[in-house]
Amino acid sequence: MRTTLRTGRAATVFAAIGALALAGCGSGGDDEPAPGDGGSKAPAASVRLPGLEGEKLQVAAVWSGPEQENFTKVLDEFEKRTGAEVTFVPAQDPIVNFLGTKIAGGSPPDVAMLPQVGAIRQAVERGWAKPAGPEATAQLTKNYAKGWQDLGAVDGTQYGVYYKAANKSLVWYNDTVFENAGASAPATWKDFLSTAETISASGVTPVSVAGADGWTLTDWFENVYLSQAGPEKYDRLARHEIPWTDPSVKDALTTLGQLFGNASLIAGGADGALQTEFPASVTQTFTGGDQPKGAMVFEGDFVTVNIAQTDAEIGKDAKVFPFPAVGAEPPVVTGGDAAVALKDGKGAQALLTFLASPDAAAISAAAGGFISPNKALDTSVYPNDVQRDIAEALIAAGDDFRFDMSDQMPQSFGGTPGKGEWKALQDFLKNPKDVAGTQRALESEAAKAYRD
Repeated sequence: MRTTLRTGRAATVFAAIGALALAGCGSGGDDEPAPGDGGSKAPAASVRLPGLEGEKLQVAAVWSGPEQENFTKVLDEFEKRTGAEVTFVPAQDPIVNFLGTKIAGGSPPDVAMLPQVGAIRQAVERGWAKPAGPEATAQLTKNYAKGWQDLGAVDGTQYGVYYKAANKSLVWYNDTVFENAGASAPATWKDFLSTAETISASGVTPVSVAGADGWTLTDWFENVYLSQAGPEKYDRLARHEIPWTDPSVKDALTTLGQLFGNASLIAGGADGALQTEFPASVTQTFTGGDQPKGAMVFEGDFVTVNIAQTDAEIGKDAKVFPFPAVGAEPPVVTGGDAAVALKDGKGAQALLTFLASPDAAAISAAAGGFISPNKALDTSVYPNDVQRDIAEALIAAGDDFRFDMSDQMPQSFGGTPGKGEWKALQDFLKNPKDVAGTQRALESEAAKAYRD
């Protein structure tokens, strides 16, 4: 399944995020919840849920740390409203493999949070997923743009509820470092590289890269590719209708190599980046006073969860600008996690219904590090102006976005640590001059994944 979505209007509304960062807006007023405090006050009920006293449910997700803690608040509220007992099951990545083991052992969770469109399709094709019931579907129809509904559907049947969304076209930066270097937020890739050089000359390594987590490298590639090759090529590569040996892929890798191939621009060089996991790539950007290990870090709005683990204040010390335009338009790449029922039963369907409602979204949104595609959510619950603007821009975009490319592909290629695209791009980070070799490796792995 693949929806064809435009990018023009989305690029315009996401550009507002850059205006906010440049204006230096701080966090919201004193009456707004502080990051980490969300969920302490339950929202007024807007959705009816059945009584589930005595019923036990399991929900599996790959989330950990603050992300898991914040989602647990949502499950706690579901328990209060229904009387059910819900257990969070930490899953290993790739979650499809984890679920396969659970199902083979006769103990599947009732609901799984799937981070890839491809994983939803795989769960349907393997007979694991159960269609969303009428109550959940009604909430989706009422609260979601059609593009988000379609992403959770397979062959016209609704399975997934996209509870969590992400804008994966953002660069977060240490404002103190930028001010000391006399640098400003860049709008184009050329300006981005120039800004990086300026910051490097000031004595701070400009870019923090989480090379140990291959998924961040796929996001780097996708943003460059979407902006440079355009949305139609992006859609065709996502469906593997053109090979990874296509000249457009060569162009994108060559562009990305302008950054990856300059060790002085990356914190720790390529070797250091390949040992840096995503959380550390963020925290090292906003710790160390005016001499952090990196001045900028690229990733989605969920970076705010990790920034909250430092002393940096979002909108003041930690600011953000849209991923710079490589071609005519800046890219808008989104991601998300969908809830899918794996067991028939009233409990699983009730949880899908709750997760499709603004009630559940409000709890996570107030906690921070979360963006909801639910257009019925009151955005005043977001903990600061930066997250609020990102969320409102996502809703304003409607269907005008492109979903994360690797998340649309078979998980064996686009979503498995140490394999497929993740491994090929880690090898590219290590040796960015080998563009042709990287293309051959990507095509070989993609062809195998789509054949299987």
